[in-house]
Amino acid sequence: MLTFLGATVVDGTGGPSYRADVTVGGGRIAAIGTGGGGRVVDADGLVLAPGFIDMHAHSDLQILAHPDHMAKVSQGVTLEVLGQDGLSYAPVDDDTLADLRAQLAGWNDDPPGFDWDWRGVGEYLDRLDRGIAVNAAYLVPQGTVRALVAGWDARHATESELDRMRALVATGLAEGAMGMSSGLTYTPGMYAGTGELVALCEVVGKGGGYYSPHHRSYGAGALEAYAEMVDVSRRSGCPLHLAHATMNFPVNEGRAGELLSLLDDAIADGCDISLDTYPYLPGATYLSALLPSWAAEGGLAATLARLSNVDARERIRADIEEHGSDGCHGVPVDWDSIEVNGVRRDDNAHLVGKSVAASAREAGRPPAELYFDTLIAERLGTSCLMHVGHEDNVRAIMRHAAHTGGSDGLLVGERPHPRAWGTFPRYLARYVRELGVLSLEECVAHLTGRAARRLRLTDRGLVREGYAADLVLFDPATVADTATFEQPRQAAAGIPYVLVNGVPVIEDGRHTGALPGHSIRNKGA
Repeated sequence: MLTFLGATVVDGTGGPSYRADVTVGGGRIAAIGTGGGGRVVDADGLVLAPGFIDMHAHSDLQILAHPDHMAKVSQGVTLEVLGQDGLSYAPVDDDTLADLRAQLAGWNDDPPGFDWDWRGVGEYLDRLDRGIAVNAAYLVPQGTVRALVAGWDARHATESELDRMRALVATGLAEGAMGMSSGLTYTPGMYAGTGELVALCEVVGKGGGYYSPHHRSYGAGALEAYAEMVDVSRRSGCPLHLAHATMNFPVNEGRAGELLSLLDDAIADGCDISLDTYPYLPGATYLSALLPSWAAEGGLAATLARLSNVDARERIRADIEEHGSDGCHGVPVDWDSIEVNGVRRDDNAHLVGKSVAASAREAGRPPAELYFDTLIAERLGTSCLMHVGHEDNVRAIMRHAAHTGGSDGLLVGERPHPRAWGTFPRYLARYVRELGVLSLEECVAHLTGRAARRLRLTDRGLVREGYAADLVLFDPATVADTATFEQPRQAAAGIPYVLVNGVPVIEDGRHTGALPGHSIRNKGA
């Protein structure tokens, strides 16, 4: 038993806070009121809230390679949703897994000696259950499913292929996946047409899941891309959760209201829609994501061959720099806005922390040529930051009633985006305490109760008796993100306790070594 004495309870509903003693026992919230048993923690002046739910995480490998998971648990996260952006490592066969390990190295690394002892969704969830610091849910990645069935070619799926994809999605949900994700600016998921997505989402909805797309454009054509996803939801009857729902690049400055009006109209018409965002302006991805889709068709070997061909390089350069490739959201690239933040080869370490343009100027070379040669040398395993966001859009979207929090955090590379370590305390410090964009109660509800509702969790996301004791205790006056772009691996300040399933994982601001997390599985329709 553990009692937090005199805590200010912000319960995740959005309602007023209140003072109470909260007792935890048997992995559950045993009592809320006055007094309690067991060990006592003086919580006077501190806020006790539900543990934060990261609705968009990229910890698929790192949570297994480093199960203490300090990046997330230190900022109060007690549950994260993996399998994002249509690309992860289940379901796979041996060949597809090999391709994905190469393609996603810039996101997740490819740890030497790592034991890839699963192929299906259920097996991956079982692997999580061997011991992790936080709870984790999983989405069936549509791009991975397409690669497994139809390969990496830019073409429509045949009817038999679509039937097999539907079966794989259904199996993934039956084995515990919470829904399906897509990455529609990434190969091979981007090759799916709207009809294919509708067919798959019909399966997702019937299986009790939701659809979480990284849609086709966050730049030119962003509103049309959002509208396509709403159409998929309408036609399939599947709930929709928009991943990192931003309006980026110069073409979308000040246009968040247009997106929110589109969503409000759909919600008023009966659509079940939610979204997540991170409270930063730059985005992050792998450097090869900027390539046009035709240049990435066929997988790693085919892509590298094109990057080594003079004529193909010129065609790619024109698409990226002049026309705006689909991989770069239809916007001509500004090389000054693309910052390399992770490489795999030591001889490329000098690129880290600099824009492609800056490194090209130092080398006396055209930026595109440096870009191509870096991708070849790194075998596409390079990550980057994209400085393309707008503060007014970020603030407007986070106020929306359907908003939840997601870090979109990559944990690897020399300088990963600080959102991997700082997203949730940054909401509390910058957007609650400093700017007043959200009240404390509103913000906690966005990061906990609303997310739990999307995941259809009936015993998490709130401070209530009988609920799982996923809890975070923080000081509202000092809680803050300390991770920066220069020093991104910095634990949050002002968070002395984090409990996962009733077990302290952070105690007095330090990791206890406990690994009480496990997979959180879909319970079906």
